[in-house]
Amino acid sequence: MNCTAQEKLTVAISSRALFDLDESHAVFQNEGVEAYCRYQVEREDVPLAPGVAFGLVKKLLALNTHDPAHPRVEVILLSRNSADTGLRIFNSIKHHGLDISRAAFTRGESTHPYISAFGAQLFLSAEPSDVRKALEAGFAAATILPSAQPVAEVDATQLRIAFDGDAVLFSDDSERIYKQDGLDAFESNEASEAMTPLPGGPFKNFLALLHRIQLDYPADQSPIRTALITARAAPAHERVIRTLRAWNIRIDEALFLGGMEKGAFLKAFGADIFFDDQHKHCESARQHVATGHVPHGVANE
Repeated sequence: MNCTAQEKLTVAISSRALFDLDESHAVFQNEGVEAYCRYQVEREDVPLAPGVAFGLVKKLLALNTHDPAHPRVEVILLSRNSADTGLRIFNSIKHHGLDISRAAFTRGESTHPYISAFGAQLFLSAEPSDVRKALEAGFAAATILPSAQPVAEVDATQLRIAFDGDAVLFSDDSERIYKQDGLDAFESNEASEAMTPLPGGPFKNFLALLHRIQLDYPADQSPIRTALITARAAPAHERVIRTLRAWNIRIDEALFLGGMEKGAFLKAFGADIFFDDQHKHCESARQHVATGHVPHGVANE
């Protein structure tokens, strides 16, 4: 099946999310931009080590091997480097065998204006200000956090992506009630509104695109597996289930944790990445898996 631009999943990622640039970034912070440029040019033939989101990108690109004539995924590099210092990044892409050919190097300026120009539906960056601007413009976006785990060797197994619910897949309408009026008011509202689908959050369309790719495969042979991992519990579970049903989106696993820490469950699921809007949940998650903080909704105001 030939993919239209709307059907292709396009992910824009920053160089600091894709590769380990901590040492280079320290040079920039401590010695300034000129020292940073010299540092990168002198080492442009030294491949960068994989960063936190490297495994995710490798598995996303591996989805194209199922039908090479009609690739379903494209990864775009958006970098605040200059083209000159960006040569080391492109050399590293080639060294690691990543099929990434399109890029924008902005020499210190924000990269978010190019998300729309490239037609990307997801933006991953280590720069929180760029992520916030992308969310404000209506894109799914997350700040890739430093991982407490070493970057693991990527195998060819299934791509596994986990999401929080409120303020990520869904709007933060219900979370606002919880923040303002407490758990009892939240649960009462969710029970009374159980038949009313929740409005979509910033990652609804991204999940829909993953689901569209999943539909090309038998459920037990899909190269993608998704999970909802939420602090909700019964009776607030019903509205979530009915919302996904109303959206006609399949999610493979749903965990209603009732406030338990999420990290151990994400490890059990084997998530390649987890998206959450709350810092406390991200902190638990990043001890076990790659984690993207979504600075959206009432928890981030």
